[in-house]
Amino acid sequence: MLFGYARVSTADQNPDQQIDALLRVGVDRNDIYLDKASGAKASRPSLDLVLKLLREGDTLKVTRLDRLSRSVLHLVTLGADLRERNVGLHVIEQGIDTDTMEGRAMFGMLSVLFELQRELIVANTMDGLASARARGRVGGRRPRLTPEQAALAQELYDARVKTVQQIADLFGVPRSTVYGHLKGDTVPRQLKEARGRS
Repeated sequence: MLFGYARVSTADQNPDQQIDALLRVGVDRNDIYLDKASGAKASRPSLDLVLKLLREGDTLKVTRLDRLSRSVLHLVTLGADLRERNVGLHVIEQGIDTDTMEGRAMFGMLSVLFELQRELIVANTMDGLASARARGRVGGRRPRLTPEQAALAQELYDARVKTVQQIADLFGVPRSTVYGHLKGDTVPRQLKEARGRS
């Protein structure tokens, strides 16, 4: 029996391309399992479920290795577990089929390469942040309100002239941005205002 697994990293990503690819290689729509989680996260309920459902002679199909995991340890462990259970793994886009000796070798090599790529991305990011800090820059998004706007927002809020939503509309920013610039008893007052309106 064929099972399919697809994963997107965030809720707003679309898994349709992965699902269509799995359907094209013969996986029934009812046998495709989907997770919406980062590959680095250990908890992926749909993957856990499909791994429990797999029986000897079954095949698990995915579009790419990075859909299974970003950890080489997890991939190697998963590959070994599936082999011991006589369950095949077919990685569509990378042409890996662990039912063959070549496919098993390719699975191992690509697993190591994916881990190397992930570690290089992390290292480059850390180097970039360290370089920016050495030049006096701090990482993260820049505040969306200027100091003058933030001061005006605080005045309007403290004087109870405008609500946080009205201040956000005034500056064309989300409420969360205004909250980030306000000092004092911000959230409790907003909750009181909301309760007073209801």
